[in-house]
Amino acid sequence: MTTAVATDERAGSPLRVSQVRVIRSEWTKLRSVRSTVFSLLAAVGFVLGLAVLVPSVTVAHWPPRDPGEVLSFDPTTRSLAGVFLAQLAIGTLGVLVVTAEYATGMIRATLTAVPTRLPALWAKVIVYALVTLVLMIPSAVGAFLIGQSIFTRKNLQTHLTAPGVTRAVIGSALYLTLIGVLGLGLGTVLRNTAGAISTLFGVLFVLPIIVHFLPVSTSDSVGKYLPSSAGQAITHVRADPTSLAPWTGFGLFAVYTAVVLAIAAVTLRRRDA
Repeated sequence: MTTAVATDERAGSPLRVSQVRVIRSEWTKLRSVRSTVFSLLAAVGFVLGLAVLVPSVTVAHWPPRDPGEVLSFDPTTRSLAGVFLAQLAIGTLGVLVVTAEYATGMIRATLTAVPTRLPALWAKVIVYALVTLVLMIPSAVGAFLIGQSIFTRKNLQTHLTAPGVTRAVIGSALYLTLIGVLGLGLGTVLRNTAGAISTLFGVLFVLPIIVHFLPVSTSDSVGKYLPSSAGQAITHVRADPTSLAPWTGFGLFAVYTAVVLAIAAVTLRRRDA
């Protein structure tokens, strides 16, 4: 039977659509677009670049005048400062993974080749999540090592074996991965690049600012449940009484992302291309 299938394929019979084949197709599309390279390089540049800049400035002005800053100093967080900017590049690319196809009309070819539609969405999520994770883990580890090598000048360094440090470093990569998936989900729901990016950045950056101006009691109780605050809890080495526990916060952020993906799946099935 294997020979018969091979003969049919050589004769030009259409291949059966499978999740693996759709994943291969999405991988080909992702790596062949220049925006992928530029966005991922920008993310790596932010993570590694600020791992040099922030520790260098810290060491140059150490010790600070404020004793409270000495007590709250966290060398891991300072080394991973670039994660804050990297989420801009990762999130934007996540949106573009979907909306670029709508803008060019390529989505019609994608959905024609995959008429059940959902395998195409899951393939985009799997490919982009794996690419982001594989790239961001070594970037985060590299940023940590770079930062600590600079902090050794003032004996401020820490180690991966210190409590909570490895979790924070790897957690930074996990957080960025979910940011990318969240952007991809929003792009699928809204199908518009500007709208999806505005919504993503509004949720990540504007919403926390708005909550910050609420009364302190309300701000503290609500702020920790916001997507960005919950997700970033895993990147903190020290326990923060105003934040959720690291894995609890990350789990909540994963739930937010899953809800957006569920909405994306429903809208993709029901709407015309």
